[in-house]
Amino acid sequence: MALQTQTGVSKKVQNKALVASLIGSSIEWFDFFLYGTMASLVFNKLFFPSSDPTVGLLLSYLSFGLPFFIRPLGGVIFSHIGDKIGRKKTLVLTLSLMGGATVLIGLLPDYNAIGVWAPILLVLMRLIQGLGIGGEWGGALLLAVEYSSKGRRGFFGSIPQMGVTIGMLLGTLAISLMSALPDDQFMSWGWRIPFLLSAALVFVGLWIRNGIDETPAFQEAKATGNIAKVPIVDTFRYHWKAVLIAVGAKVVETAPFYIFSTFIIAYATNYLGYDRITALNAVTIATLVTTIAIPYMGMLSDKFGRKPLYIAGTVAMMLFAFPYFYMLSLKSALWLTVATVIGLGILWAPVTAVLGTMFSEIFSTNVRYTGVTVGYQLGAALAGGTAPLIATALLSTFNSWVPIALYIVISGVISLIAISATKETKDLNLDES
Repeated sequence: MALQTQTGVSKKVQNKALVASLIGSSIEWFDFFLYGTMASLVFNKLFFPSSDPTVGLLLSYLSFGLPFFIRPLGGVIFSHIGDKIGRKKTLVLTLSLMGGATVLIGLLPDYNAIGVWAPILLVLMRLIQGLGIGGEWGGALLLAVEYSSKGRRGFFGSIPQMGVTIGMLLGTLAISLMSALPDDQFMSWGWRIPFLLSAALVFVGLWIRNGIDETPAFQEAKATGNIAKVPIVDTFRYHWKAVLIAVGAKVVETAPFYIFSTFIIAYATNYLGYDRITALNAVTIATLVTTIAIPYMGMLSDKFGRKPLYIAGTVAMMLFAFPYFYMLSLKSALWLTVATVIGLGILWAPVTAVLGTMFSEIFSTNVRYTGVTVGYQLGAALAGGTAPLIATALLSTFNSWVPIALYIVISGVISLIAISATKETKDLNLDES
């Protein structure tokens, strides 16, 4: 007989839910980060041509950032479905939407072929991606957390966060392999291959997600009639403070992340003279390190609490902001890799590992999908999608990395203020939230 957890669910079913959460999240973020990397390598040249390379890059990053502002809309739509109908059905919809848009990006003709329709269609596909990812994260998180027992919520909640880095790792590896092609072949067709391959990944993800049941917490809420009529209204009426905390706490998790993972590629190659493969490899190594670190940080949060790990990671990133850019300025492949591993691989890990679990513990079951999603996506819109754009604009205006380092420090201050308004939640039952 299988061992039972505190949720009354077997270990086998728990593990299956974890795999479904991780794989789906990994696929979503593989698709999403492909665009982020290609924005600095390909789209600025093929879809946003300009006589001024900085203008082309800014337009490309603008197309990268726009979906962050549609993500809250996707979050509201799909979290409403998730809190009314269930987590599982919602996750199938978000994965299908995201995967379809990604494949179509790989098939789009460029500016030379269809003129202004190329960037228009690219942005449209990007917006559809934003809708999908807007509802994906909250569902993947709750699939893990609501299947967990109380003493392991930190670990379970960290697993979907691994999907972010695994997806990024797959994306950067795919692009690194394609970058081995001669430049003309990479720019002609090589960049399209990773987008097209996502079709197979989506098929696998849908197959796994269709094989799981609804989460125990939602089943219980449905059985007792504890379903919000309009989740978004109840969220802002009764949980507005928790939403503000989530938005503020998200800032330091997302802004430095896009500096360390996306902006760095363009900055290192276009401004510091590093070759593309060196920059991509540094990000890949750092991503591998943080993927391994995240579940360990989740387990530590079950022992020491969410807030201590979050605060430690935030303060460490603030202190590292200036040394990070100084190490890059040494123009050494070794120091570029070391700086990226420290920032993205080590210091960012405790913050992202506890974020989702902490969010899930401050909202009640009947609005949990909506609460965690709206808080997360609003924070991502304000601080995530704008980060590469702001960093590029600061660099162009001041011709110095110092303002970008200050930008990272300020993001940390905002999040520390937000987290100070919440209490430790690791010992709460989810139905006590």
